[in-house]
Amino acid sequence: MVGYAFMGRVHSQAWRSVGAFFDLPVAPVMAVLSGRSEDRTAAAAAQLGWAAVENDWKELIKRDDVDIVDVCTPGDSHAEIAIAALEAGKHVLCEKPLANTVAEAEAMAAAAERAAERGVRSMVAFNYRRVPAVALARRFVAEGRLGEIRHVRAQYLQDWIVDPEFPLVWRLQRDKAGSGALGDIGSHIVDTAQFVTGQKLTGVSALTATFIGERPLAEESAGLAAGAGEAGDTGTVTVDDAAVFIGRLSGGGLASFEATRFATGRKNAMRIEVNGSLGSLSFDFEAMNELWFHDHTLPAEEAGFRRIYVTESGHPYAGAWWPPGHGLGYEHTFSHEVKDFLEAIGNGTDPEPSFADGLRVQQVLSAVEQSAANESRWTPVPQ
Repeated sequence: MVGYAFMGRVHSQAWRSVGAFFDLPVAPVMAVLSGRSEDRTAAAAAQLGWAAVENDWKELIKRDDVDIVDVCTPGDSHAEIAIAALEAGKHVLCEKPLANTVAEAEAMAAAAERAAERGVRSMVAFNYRRVPAVALARRFVAEGRLGEIRHVRAQYLQDWIVDPEFPLVWRLQRDKAGSGALGDIGSHIVDTAQFVTGQKLTGVSALTATFIGERPLAEESAGLAAGAGEAGDTGTVTVDDAAVFIGRLSGGGLASFEATRFATGRKNAMRIEVNGSLGSLSFDFEAMNELWFHDHTLPAEEAGFRRIYVTESGHPYAGAWWPPGHGLGYEHTFSHEVKDFLEAIGNGTDPEPSFADGLRVQQVLSAVEQSAANESRWTPVPQ
């Protein structure tokens, strides 16, 4: 694994736990962790369960005891690491969004396609696909229980940078993160909407905003920002704080999206509602074990949304864990992600979402930025 911060910690938890709950065709061994700081990487490896340390990821991919490379770094290094690992014959799991630009994502998808011809697998880590309730929503749509999809509403609402004194971390710097709320959390709702409906966005019209343009320099950015100096210095936020956009689905339905880090009181409200001719469904990650479903074929006297508590053994993923009624948490979605990836490797199949799927999301994000920069002009998404 390359990277040991937030995503590195949750991925480590997944690698440690997956074999205890799922019967896998191959068993993961946590061989080596890579990070730039020798001391911090060693401490993280000891805490998170990695057997060895490399401070240069290029040395990591040369190792004979490494079959899989898990990329948990900021987006500016995804392409270089993933492509090198694939060319070295390593299977690759890469955090989202796939890259910072469409060009990088295209190069990664092409490398993944070449590697697949040699039996080398790759997957982008959109973990919300692995929420049991979201996977159940996809099943309902695939079974035709919603009929013709007419409307999709997707939101990702957070409030973690509302305070103007929140520091200028890497996620607020375009050269490292690629974009702000749009790429970090907007990519999730784009992928979730396309996954649940089984359709693609064909065009968008967008607005973006940056509400706080200057922030105190963080320790991690103080040595990187131009003109970094004494304590109290600030740096410029170079990404969006929020993005809203409308779109059209390939099946003709309408969609609306909202991604913001300025929704005060909302901590991790990743929401989607899908309305079809035969029914509707609704999901909110802040109640992640629940899916709300309306069957519009029932008589009006019986109609309305009903709660499905997605913890039964017949629900996606849920049966591997606890008895019905004992809910799962955020970390379980990553265990499901690793489980699916390992099954694909062991069975010789192509995992999803693929790097090509990640490229499609990147194309949507790029279209959103283009539209926002051109007075919300309707902008087609390449198909």
